[in-house]
Amino acid sequence: MGTFAFKMPDIGEGVVEGEVVEWMVAVGDVVKEDDPILSVMTDKATVEIPSPVDGKVTKVIGEAGDILPVGVVCIEFEVDGAGNASASEEAPAKKEEAPAKEEAAPAPTPAPKAAQAPAPAPAPAAAAVARAPGTKALASPAVRQRAREANISLDHVAGSGPAGRISHADLDTHIAGGASGASRSSPVGGRARTELNGTEAMKVIGLRRKIADSMIASYSTIPHFSYFEEVDVTALEELRQHLNATRPEGAPKLTYLPFIMQALVKALAERPECNALYDDEANVVTRHEAINLGIATQTDRGLFVPVVKHVEAMDIWQSATEMGRVTSATRDGKAGVEDLTGSTFTITSLGRLGGLGATPIINKPEVGILGVHNAKDRAVVRNGAVVIRRMMNLSSSWDHRVVDGHDGASLVQLVKTYLENPATIFM
Repeated sequence: MGTFAFKMPDIGEGVVEGEVVEWMVAVGDVVKEDDPILSVMTDKATVEIPSPVDGKVTKVIGEAGDILPVGVVCIEFEVDGAGNASASEEAPAKKEEAPAKEEAAPAPTPAPKAAQAPAPAPAPAAAAVARAPGTKALASPAVRQRAREANISLDHVAGSGPAGRISHADLDTHIAGGASGASRSSPVGGRARTELNGTEAMKVIGLRRKIADSMIASYSTIPHFSYFEEVDVTALEELRQHLNATRPEGAPKLTYLPFIMQALVKALAERPECNALYDDEANVVTRHEAINLGIATQTDRGLFVPVVKHVEAMDIWQSATEMGRVTSATRDGKAGVEDLTGSTFTITSLGRLGGLGATPIINKPEVGILGVHNAKDRAVVRNGAVVIRRMMNLSSSWDHRVVDGHDGASLVQLVKTYLENPATIFM
């Protein structure tokens, strides 16, 4: 038997380091070649790294949230044959110190078992289970939900699974040991209510950290100004319904977004200063002829902005098809770097959440962003009479260093004009 030391691979695209998002294996696991072992986030995308060999995991280096440079050993396997022990490298110094810190931590006082108690009594406060600093209890969503319902903090539950993962059986054992939530009866004779006192510390890692860093960089360096407008989309809704009813075979069903994308193509051609990227270090604004629209997309992993490129060369059906492709790939975790980079302007849609307005944060280094709210039937005044019209609100934010208030407002007004007179979008 030998040792195979696997180094953080070069993912390409100029990436020199990656953040550990999730280890999919633990020490003691037996894996096959090409089994996923590690999820890594770079500045450009999240990548699953497969196992290079068949073997047994003997060591993993780096926890979720740690940054590992390309070329450093991140995992070791016990393999048949000689392995490649000469490739082994020492773990970063801070990782060597971790065991010493854990040994120095005072041992938790075990909670008394129910069998030792001479008579039923309220359960004592449970002692926290010792875990590595900065880490949280590992458990599935179902186990977490069950623990919340039982008013149990998972920090007090010992896990028997890999890396201390807590199972339903571990939770059963903990409850059998006397831990439970405290019920308090309603003073007016209502149903019993349970006091909830648990907390859960969530380490900000992976995409959540990238979003945080991006938002800080954008909001702290860009002087935002926002502009709001309402749009009468009654005629647009009629056209949308007609096009969907008569759409070509295999064509996607149209939402409002493809129309807004096409309206932006025309509007940005008239206001090119809004379709630009600002390099604030070099003090250079680059205007783009291409209309590459980022579509802010919520996923179960956080917010991504896939890009529909060269919308200026597309018709409405192509816009809808390509938007559907990149957003679906993003939600499924299959979008590549090419799909997630290169935008020149971004659309963010609140969808069914609607809302009256928002102040969207610019997707740096872009200079503007358009927020779309859901369309609703409202009572409005037209020619002195109250009528029902389909109305939609638009929110926008602009980089006031390079886009004057007049320019940003003019862009939104152009979009409004095209949407309220939808035939002009196609002229």
